[in-house]
Amino acid sequence: MYWHDGMGFGGWWGLGVGMLLFWVIVIAGIVLLVRWAGGPRGQATPPAPTSPPDARRILDERFARGEIDEDEYRRRRDTLSGG
Repeated sequence: MYWHDGMGFGGWWGLGVGMLLFWVIVIAGIVLLVRWAGGPRGQATPPAPTSPPDARRILDERFARGEIDEDEYRRRRDTLSGG
């Protein structure tokens, strides 16, 4: 039987599968390029070292929150400063 385009039914399937593979490769390449350009994932930066809270700062914070009154604040501050 004579096929006008010379490919036959299998040729059309081959072209369809080939085009599908082409687009899968193009999209996968774009995804990999974007992931590579975005840098490494899952590597969290370590937290900055923080100094332990000192007694004076804790006392200041308690006074600022209203947990202690001015007289108690002054008395404890004087105790901490050694005077």
